[in-house]
Amino acid sequence: MRDSFGRTIDYLRVSVTDNCNLRCVYCMPATGVERRTHDEILRFEELERILRVAVDLGIRRIRVTGGEPLVRRGIVDFLARVAHLPGTEEVTLTTNGVLLDELAEPIRAAGVRRLNVSLDTLRPERFRELTRGGSLGRVLRGVAAAEAAGFDPLKLNVVLLRENLEEVEHFAALTRERALHVRFIELMPLGEGSCYAGGHFVPATEARRRLEERFELEPALVQGSGPAVSWRVRGGRGTVGFIAALTEHFCDRCNRLRLSADGRLSPCLASDQAVSLRDALRGGATDRELVRLLHLAVRAKPQEHRMESGQGKGRRMSQLGG
Repeated sequence: MRDSFGRTIDYLRVSVTDNCNLRCVYCMPATGVERRTHDEILRFEELERILRVAVDLGIRRIRVTGGEPLVRRGIVDFLARVAHLPGTEEVTLTTNGVLLDELAEPIRAAGVRRLNVSLDTLRPERFRELTRGGSLGRVLRGVAAAEAAGFDPLKLNVVLLRENLEEVEHFAALTRERALHVRFIELMPLGEGSCYAGGHFVPATEARRRLEERFELEPALVQGSGPAVSWRVRGGRGTVGFIAALTEHFCDRCNRLRLSADGRLSPCLASDQAVSLRDALRGGATDRELVRLLHLAVRAKPQEHRMESGQGKGRRMSQLGG
């Protein structure tokens, strides 16, 4: 599939739930999000039907997200079925790592080869503050379990904040001895993040300068690096990367669509336009109709986002799959 600007769309991010077992300050309200009923979110069979049609149209990479995807019952079996869809080249998962200690091996056995773990700090008290009560130790055990299970690459997603800027060197140091790929991500002003970003936003260039003062960095390539610009601390086993969605647009090479847990297919993270696949499915849509709706979403894909001007402010990251 190609959009109106000639970009090939071959990547679909699929949110399987809005629920999460953490309450990160820039992502969710302290009370969490309103819990959706079972009927409001797509059933796994509905998701699989959408994915079969999408893969037939050229989607090759599928990333399963949330909320926190591992809180949804039956997720491992779902991952196994998606990983074996004919034509799918890669199924990946983004998780906060809380349940990874017990699920890393089953997820790997299901056919998932690459994993992203969201982790914004290596300090227990700061972790509790940023997540409103989470346990850093539990997440670190999950990361260790993922390493032992053989995920490659294994990435750590670090949202850059004023609170954790002093830790970028510590994260980079992890990559010297461990095959971890740390990605520093600019805070996006969506939902809770739009309120939080004001005094907390850190441009990726500032974080990179801190690393250059301490380490010798050399360009690096990472499988499935997407929009990240990656570097290696000289002699290191892993890499560090920077995703500067606000200060350095990479919209010209965006290749993705996003499907929310309630079945809304969005052409852009910040776009208010969405096509309801849930309504179509439950209204008896044929596969041909699903094809039409997927193409409709692709045609609606904008040339670039306008998040720096307030676009998407009312959209909540926990419901978009990031």
